[in-house]
Order: sequence, then structure tokens, then C-alpha cells
Amino acid sequence: MCFDDGKRRVYNRLGGSSTAPTESSKNQKVCYHWRAGRCNCYPCRFLHGELPDSSATANGSGAPKHFSDDSGFSSLAAKRGPNYKNTWVRKTYQKAWNTQTNSDLTLSGPVGQVYAMATSDDLLLAGSQDGTILAWKFNALITNNNFEAAASLKGHTRAVVSLAVGVGNRLYSSSVDHSIKVWCLDTLQCLQTLTEHTDVVMSLLCWEQFLLSCSLDQTIKVWWIATKNGGLEVTHTHSEEHGLLILRGMHDMESKPVLLCVCNDNSVKLYDLPSFSERGKIFAKQDIRAIEVGPDASGLFFSGDGIGFKVCKWVEAEAEAIGKS
Repeated sequence: MCFDDGKRRVYNRLGGSSTAPTESSKNQKVCYHWRAGRCNCYPCRFLHGELPDSSATANGSGAPKHFSDDSGFSSLAAKRGPNYKNTWVRKTYQKAWNTQTNSDLTLSGPVGQVYAMATSDDLLLAGSQDGTILAWKFNALITNNNFEAAASLKGHTRAVVSLAVGVGNRLYSSSVDHSIKVWCLDTLQCLQTLTEHTDVVMSLLCWEQFLLSCSLDQTIKVWWIATKNGGLEVTHTHSEEHGLLILRGMHDMESKPVLLCVCNDNSVKLYDLPSFSERGKIFAKQDIRAIEVGPDASGLFFSGDGIGFKVCKWVEAEAEAIGKS
């Protein structure tokens, strides 16, 4: 299988040759610091194919509430549980801070390198490098640690790189194994496996009655959730010239939904939904590793590459960069 430079960089960040074979794979070595659980190189030129012992920490308190999820689109079906803020951390654990008390708690259970997180009601979910989705349940009656292990969702054969919670109390997960799985959060059972993508499914986004997915196979697929048999069906496929890394959604200053799509050519493309009419394109000097939207009605979104981050804001006709640091 042939990989261009941009795609190879993505595969390296997902675990080196464990996810993408290279011509010199026989001569590559497993990172000594990774095996010891303390590698802080990003990306590392050595292999990260073995998982050291690790732990995850998080915290929380308070009651579940409706929220605008991390995708940027408001959804009554997606609910944030305890009032904690989570962050992805390189060193095989993830940490969260209570935004009201600034305290933190420790979660039990093995976790490798964490690539994705999601919350729904009283559940905290983490997608790990070994393909497992770990679930913790918030329990206010526990005094020392308000989280207890609820389940390990197994089914993916390679790293889980994106999680999204949608209508009907469903969890959607995507993986390096090219598949998307649909889980019921009531029973924590897998309901459906979608295999229409032909490469790593990098990002998922819930929008109204639809699920959007993007992949290194250079496509964005739109899935209709509300089918008669309860399964998902592809209603539209949008093709690009490069692999696709991240999807985010927001509304412009006229409250029209806009899709933000990070491409593997160091750019962010902006599309109207549902037409996929292109609104604009923003370039970065290096590969973009993160993009997030600002508070509702702010018109702000942020993108970060290897040398800094860019702040963009919608104006009447288009989005423009207003600062960088």
C-alpha cells in the first residue's frame, strides 16, 4: 500500500508501523522511552507498538445537563455529565479537572494511548490504542472517587481515533481498522458495524439526524440515522483530493450550519450544509493537528499546527484569520 508524505505523518502519529508499513520497517526499533512509559516526543521517530502499564485520571461533580457538544452543533440528545473538562495527553493517560472545584480524581482500569474521548449523561468514554473503548460511570455516592469502571467495549481490531454521541443515546466510534461501530449506551452493546470507508476513519460528527465521517480515503460520508430498520445508510459521499483528518461544525453569523474540514494538505475547508458548497479555505504552514469552535454565536474557531494556533472569526461574507500566536 502506498502512502504519501501527509498520510505517512498521520499513520506515524497513530503508532508508527503498527498502523502503516514502511519500506524500512524491518530496521525500525521500538522506542525505549515509550516502553518505559515516558516518551514525550511528538511524533517519535521510533515505534510505539507496545503499551506500557498506565492509568487514567479524571474528576467531576454535579448533575447531567444539556450542552453544545465538542462538534459545535447543539444537540439535545448529547448531554454532558459531571462538570469536568478533559484533555488528551501524550503519556498514555488522560486527565480532567473539575471546572467548579479545580479538583481531580483518579480512574481505575488499564488505558493505553488515548486518542478520543466523549461524555454522555453520567458516562465518560475513552478510545484507546488497542481498539478498546473504556467506560466509567459517575457515582455521587462514592466518596473517594466518583467514577467506577462500567465496561470495556470491544470490537475494533485497531486504535479507536474518534468518538461521537448522537440521537437515540447512541455512541459512534471510528478506527484505524477502517470501520465505524454503532453502540447503544443503555446496554453498552454494539448494534451495527459500517465498513464503507476504505482507509482510517479519522473523525465523526453528529448533525441533527445525520452522522458525518471523514477518512484518509479522501471522502466525507453522510449517514442517515433515522432509517426504518434502525440502522445507518449512506445518503451522500463527498470526495476530496487529499486525506481528511478532522470534522467540526458551527454556525455562521447568519445561523447557517457550516462544516469545517481539516485536510491532509495543511488546510481547513469550509462547506455549507447540507449542500457542501465551498465557503472558503484556510492554509497553515504545517499539518493541522487540532481545530475547535468557540462559544455559540461568537463566530470564532481555532486551528493549531506545529508552530502555533490561528484564531478565525466569521464576518458577513466569509471567515478570516484575525490573529496568531
